[in-house]
Amino acid sequence: MKIERIGRAGGALYASGAQAAIAPRPVESPAASSVLGIPESEFTPRVRDALMKMMGEMDALRRELALTRTRLEEVEHTADQDQLLPVLNRRAFVRELSRHIGFSTRYGTPASLVYFDLNDFKNINDTYSHAAGDAVLAHFADTLLSHVRDTDVVGRLGGDEFGVILSHTEVARAHRKAATLADVLATSPAQWNDRTIAVGFSYGAFQLQPGDNADGAMARADEAMYEHKRAAR
Repeated sequence: MKIERIGRAGGALYASGAQAAIAPRPVESPAASSVLGIPESEFTPRVRDALMKMMGEMDALRRELALTRTRLEEVEHTADQDQLLPVLNRRAFVRELSRHIGFSTRYGTPASLVYFDLNDFKNINDTYSHAAGDAVLAHFADTLLSHVRDTDVVGRLGGDEFGVILSHTEVARAHRKAATLADVLATSPAQWNDRTIAVGFSYGAFQLQPGDNADGAMARADEAMYEHKRAAR
């Protein structure tokens, strides 16, 4: 369908292709008929004051509604984020995992899950302190976040377990991406109080299957991680 461009020139309204200009129709002042449905004859000072008060209350309600929406967004963000790290907590991660499984089931959109498990993490806490352990976790999370796409999802699944949902990614690409992430993590150890703290980890990748559920997908990714660990040994 072709839509003609309409422009305004010299106070007259023109449409391309039209031969004659249509004179603009005079616009009546709102006060000439009514304001918010109130006839001019009833627009007394008392009514005007009541109207101004009502409009002020409406503005206050709009501001309160906008503030409430902002607070709700902040609460939702806080509820979804891990208490220590700038990644999703397990509950929010499971929700996103279920959503990607749904896309795979309904539309055939591929997605994969990469599972990371830090090795002997308790030893870091015992050797250096819990503050050092927190620094290692934060470094691990930041490294993952800085090496995935905005469409991917990173979450902390447990004390020293992380998951990454790779959207639009089949299993072969997921294995390559997991290996790349593992290489970056292995070659960039955490720094804490002028100390370099290296941490070992195991990982595995698994493509989400149509009709699967979040628990089953994480169990399969966990098994893929153990298979990788056994192969490495």
